[in-house]
Amino acid sequence: MGHDHGPSSAATGGTLSGTYRKRLLWTICISGSITVIQVVGALLSGSLALLADAAHSLTDAVGVFLALGAITLAQRAPTPRRTFGFYRVEIFSAVLNALLLVAIFVWVLWSAIGRLSEPVEVKGGLMFAVAVGGLVANLVGLWLLRDAKDKSLNLRGAYLEVLGDALGSVAVIVGGLIILLTGWQAADPIASLVIGVLIVPRAYGLLRDSVHVLLEATPQDVDLGEVLRHLLAEPGVVAVHDLHGWTVTSGMPVLTAHVVVTDEALAAGYGALLTRLQQCVVGHFDVAHSTLQLEPRGHGEDGGALHV
Repeated sequence: MGHDHGPSSAATGGTLSGTYRKRLLWTICISGSITVIQVVGALLSGSLALLADAAHSLTDAVGVFLALGAITLAQRAPTPRRTFGFYRVEIFSAVLNALLLVAIFVWVLWSAIGRLSEPVEVKGGLMFAVAVGGLVANLVGLWLLRDAKDKSLNLRGAYLEVLGDALGSVAVIVGGLIILLTGWQAADPIASLVIGVLIVPRAYGLLRDSVHVLLEATPQDVDLGEVLRHLLAEPGVVAVHDLHGWTVTSGMPVLTAHVVVTDEALAAGYGALLTRLQQCVVGHFDVAHSTLQLEPRGHGEDGGALHV
């Protein structure tokens, strides 16, 4: 049986998210500052939209804090009881981020419906000014995480939360302008509903991708059918069975398989054959952590089935 841990970030002692730790700290500071300013602005202006955006900003700060904590745990070395270390904690953190977003959506929806039935006078000018400040701060946060969103679910969750908060600030700005120019008070709860709607697709996407990893489903960018085809195309390979692929954490896909080979291929050199097959997996599918078990004819020949 052969193992190859390869050069991936996760496999060399650190997750992809770990390189962005300082940026996450700055994002927490920015989101926390926005929350304080928006809460004060909401109390002074009477704006539900600002309060909803403040709750969203608080969720951003808590979510990014969870991501940072998960990243810190993920750097701990593997142990005999946890051979992959704490990498999977990052995925649990992403799930918590998604659930926090869902909770905020429910609260915003409930509060906005109440405001529509019983309107409250809102100071549009103050509402507008505070929202502009929040938008500027969120744009800074987006800039900090601009190249991180495609690296891991944790960083993607942090980026999407800041992006959603920025869009929420735009909704509050529009609502504040409408109240300032027309006096139409319903613009405030409607802006709150817009913020709630913006949360839904982000929460759903993050939860879907996190559950995909937790269920140990095949990585989305790995086609096991193609993996099977490439392995069977290698000289000396007769069949492949028990082929599995899953993700430990973002940026760390894993693949295992039993590969039936000819006696001649085994006799020519076990190590060289194993290296060639693992290089095939790395080169074509960027899966650096693979475990391939080489077997002689008669062990699991099934015409190339994925699972037995």
